[in-house]
Amino acid sequence: IQLLSMKPYELPAPSSGQKNDITAWQECVNNSMAQLEHQAVRIENLELMSQHGCNAWKVYNENLFHMIEQGKNMQLTAGSKLRKMESNWVSLVSKNYEIEWTIVQLENEIFQIKQQHGEANKENIRQDF
Repeated sequence: IQLLSMKPYELPAPSSGQKNDITAWQECVNNSMAQLEHQAVRIENLELMSQHGCNAWKVYNENLFHMIEQGKNMQLTAGSKLRKMESNWVSLVSKNYEIEWTIVQLENEIFQIKQQHGEANKENIRQDF
C-alpha cells in the first residue's frame, strides 16, 4: 500500500541560489497563505458535513428509495401489460389456427363434392352415349 503523499502540504523554502531574493520569499509566503486558506476551507467543509451530512445522506437515500420504487412500479405495470398482450397474442394465434383448420376442412369438402359431381357427370355422359 502506498503511503499518503505529503508533497502537496510541504512549504518549500526558496532554492539555495534565491535565499536572499525577496521576491522568492514572497512567493513562498503566498504559497503558505494559499495552503493555509485551503486547509481552513477543508476544516469548514468538514464541520458542515458533521452538522448536515447525516441529514443530507438521509434525504439522498430517501430520494433514491423513491426512484427505485417508481422504477419497480413502472416495471410491474409494464409486466402486467406484457402479460395481457401475450395472452391476447396467444388467443389470436389460436383463432388463426382454428381458421386455417376450418379452411383445410372446407377445401377437403369442396374437393370431395367436386369429385362426386365429376363422377356423376361421367355417368351422365356414359348414359347419354
